[in-house]
Amino acid sequence: MSLWPPPRWVEVLDAAEPLVLPPGAPVALHLTAAGAEQAEVSGELEFAVAGLHRALADSALDLAAPEFAGDDAGAATAIACRVRVDSTGSGRDAPVQVPADESYRLRVDRSGIRVDAATPTGVFRAASTLKQWLAARGRPAAAAFEAPAVEIEDRPDFPVRGAMLDVSRNRVPRMAYLERLVDRLAEWKINHLQLYVEHTYAYADQEDVWRDASPFTAEEIRRLDALCRERFIELTPNQNSFGHFHRWLVHDRYRPLAEVPEGFQHPFSIDPEPFSLCATDPRVPELLAGLYDELLPQFGSRRFNVGLDETFDLGRGRSAEACEERGKPAVYLDFLRRVHRMVTDRGRQMLFWGDIILRYPELVDQVPEDAVALCWGYEADHPFEDQCARLAASGREFWVCPGTSSWHSFGGRLQNAVGNLALAAIAGSEAGAQGLLITDWGDHGHLQPPAIAELPLSIGAGFAWSVATAREEASRPERNEEAWLDHAAGLVYDGDGTLARTVVDLGAIDLDCGGPVLNGTALFYLLRFIDDDLTHRRFRRLSIARLQRTYTRLTEIRQPLVGDPTFTTLDWTCRMMTWCCQLGIARLAAGRGLRADELAPKVRTTLGADLRRIANDLPDVWLATSREGGLRESQDLLLRAADALDSP
Repeated sequence: MSLWPPPRWVEVLDAAEPLVLPPGAPVALHLTAAGAEQAEVSGELEFAVAGLHRALADSALDLAAPEFAGDDAGAATAIACRVRVDSTGSGRDAPVQVPADESYRLRVDRSGIRVDAATPTGVFRAASTLKQWLAARGRPAAAAFEAPAVEIEDRPDFPVRGAMLDVSRNRVPRMAYLERLVDRLAEWKINHLQLYVEHTYAYADQEDVWRDASPFTAEEIRRLDALCRERFIELTPNQNSFGHFHRWLVHDRYRPLAEVPEGFQHPFSIDPEPFSLCATDPRVPELLAGLYDELLPQFGSRRFNVGLDETFDLGRGRSAEACEERGKPAVYLDFLRRVHRMVTDRGRQMLFWGDIILRYPELVDQVPEDAVALCWGYEADHPFEDQCARLAASGREFWVCPGTSSWHSFGGRLQNAVGNLALAAIAGSEAGAQGLLITDWGDHGHLQPPAIAELPLSIGAGFAWSVATAREEASRPERNEEAWLDHAAGLVYDGDGTLARTVVDLGAIDLDCGGPVLNGTALFYLLRFIDDDLTHRRFRRLSIARLQRTYTRLTEIRQPLVGDPTFTTLDWTCRMMTWCCQLGIARLAAGRGLRADELAPKVRTTLGADLRRIANDLPDVWLATSREGGLRESQDLLLRAADALDSP
């Protein structure tokens, strides 16, 4: 098992004696901090020391209470963990500030453990590396615990390395799952986290919007913010504030604020509905200001992602006249500036998705100078290099935002994810991006299980810390899913080889079946577009032979999962993908030009009954990690497809 993210410099000291710890012998912690007395230690340094405790405890080792002294502290102690930190960090109650100096030097040998860091954040990063080293190379030996001597020097390439979870497309994670994931993200040296919200925060007096969504409460956000602070992760608020407001605008109370109140056919719903706020309605800033005033105080972060992406219907409704007179780009920019003023008035820095300003290059230099554009794209050949160069030329801060490629699939698109993550890291680094934000979306029901996204989240974290690793990956052969198997087992799925094997295998199905397909998999689109025929280009590589081979492969993948409650979720995923294969075979046999409801009645009845059984089992796998809100809506997506097959 390798260290992950890969450190910048590692030297295994073969000539030095290894670290040897007798059973039950505590490791004495000696701290040297700039001007610190024990009573004056900042909260950040306490959190860093707690990280060292956990690193050693994971190998059944005990870290004694800290002692403060000079540089020669603990010289007489045979087993010591000596930590020198040049800055004790911010005050006890202050939020963790990122980016910070996260560099560190770690040495492990016969004399003990030595950590040198500029800040407590660096100490915490060293603790993560120490935990991995002891787990990977430590072993029982002669009635003791022994680990080879090593020296490591390390620092990150991207100051901000983030993850963003979509919690608005039906799947709202349980706190227990989020807390476990935060620990894992910290081990991968992620320092920024966002929860993408459209309607899943429990705003006061807005219950009609979030009633059935199992939203996050203020108390839960404060609790998660505190945990993130202890793990040196900045939990940043994210509330989409322009497009993607349909979860609000479908209600009569808010419909008058919509650009197209009567409804608009957008990509995120089957039926037409209002989608974007009206950019020229003076009541819209009043609504947003109220939401911001309630949401932002729950977070310690001084950043705020306001979205502003994919305003598909701008100029197609109530703002049409203004867009005709001044131009659609000018109307968009005016709204962005208005939101920016609200954000800065509340002491935050505005982050926003950069797709619109990249579409209208004349806007880039007119965006407020302190706003951070998020440059997103999700294919392995996305033009990050060109887009990053244009943002860099403006002199403004920007981040690059690849994705996990889990959405619009059931088992992910692992190869595309790796390519997309590596490309973003390389292009972003070369253009001077200050952050890399890995996005994980849940479009159309969030039917992929969370475990599918965890592997690419870890891979992207490694590329953000070490761009050299991304470059190495980009030079590999096109198909290399197997290269990630040991990584998945050892560093993502807690040594569970079956789970790792299944995730890697499912992530390869799209290329072996009908892929590559833009922004999803052919199997998923067979379900999503069940009302359409199969003449669209998304289905062009599907064939009966490919689907039959995929069916056989899925049967093989599923075999070790059946009957084991540990793997119920991935077993369900295999069943869902197998059903899509059966649907595709039946439809291709009937002819690409026919719709699903034109299949033979017996075929439709069998497929519909099988899909209903799969849909009825969804709660068993959903509720293991996610709240009940949104479950019924995702279940209904499956039942609607079953109904389509039953249509006369």
